Amino acid sequence: MGFDGRLLSGMSVLAAVVETGSFTRAGEVLGLSASGVSRAVSRLEERIGIRLLDRTTRALHLTGDGRRLYELVSPHLSGIEQAANVVSGAAETVRGALRVSLNPLFARHVLAPRLPEFSERYPEVDLVSVLLPDAGDLVAEGIDVAVRFGPQPPTSMTSRLLLTTRVLTVASPTYLRKSGRPATPEQLTGHDCLQYIDPQRGKPFRWEFHRDNEVRHVETTGRLTLTDVDTMVGACIAGAGIAQVLALGVEPLIAGGALIELFPDWPGETFPLYAIRPSRKLPPAAVEAFLSFCIEICSDYETRR
Repeated sequence: MGFDGRLLSGMSVLAAVVETGSFTRAGEVLGLSASGVSRAVSRLEERIGIRLLDRTTRALHLTGDGRRLYELVSPHLSGIEQAANVVSGAAETVRGALRVSLNPLFARHVLAPRLPEFSERYPEVDLVSVLLPDAGDLVAEGIDVAVRFGPQPPTSMTSRLLLTTRVLTVASPTYLRKSGRPATPEQLTGHDCLQYIDPQRGKPFRWEFHRDNEVRHVETTGRLTLTDVDTMVGACIAGAGIAQVLALGVEPLIAGGALIELFPDWPGETFPLYAIRPSRKLPPAAVEAFLSFCIEICSDYETRR
């Protein structure tokens, strides 16, 4: 089979469909309509004489032949992209659109106050922040960098630790006046404890208490189970119950008396914040610049604490 540009173009469209999961999202990445993407895949199938995708009204799936073709072609497409980046200077020049998915606490309390500095330092970068659940698919959504809390599962992605923040057990003065203050972590079993869903497991976080080499697990219950940190903190301030929260974001509330840390003698539990890249290949300079900036501002934040 002779090679022509249409074959390479069709392979690129197929890769975009596989990596984004739909004709519509692939079209957004490629600057095509969904119908244009569908036609390009159909032409590729006719060109090589095999069916590559099983299409239903709900989903797209590679056929066996389609998966084999994608696995063979994908490394070469990545190599072409890297070569083009190097020659064009994208691997060295900090410019272009950058799509990021940011943890709200990090975005609000660490990044936002420093964003003018990032824009001044890298005026040719257009930063686009996308709201995405922690369990969201970074590749399918075209995310260049994500910033997420919690240990990251083993994947092909690369991650860098940005900071660790303490886990605090807190309650409002209103709640403590009404229900009393627990003297030990074990006494939480008699209190209304706000439950927060772990986005990676889909279940409430277990309550733990760390001190030196000692770790205690306490089974807690509560009438409210939440998936939004701001709602949980607001409910806690209003006296709805006791909560476990990250020090990042609530330290001013504790300093101002809106919340009270219940067990300062159990200071050892921490939670990590990571920056994640969906690919191990050579990143464009804009990606590397944003990662370095995040590391810098997180280091400054920890120094000021």
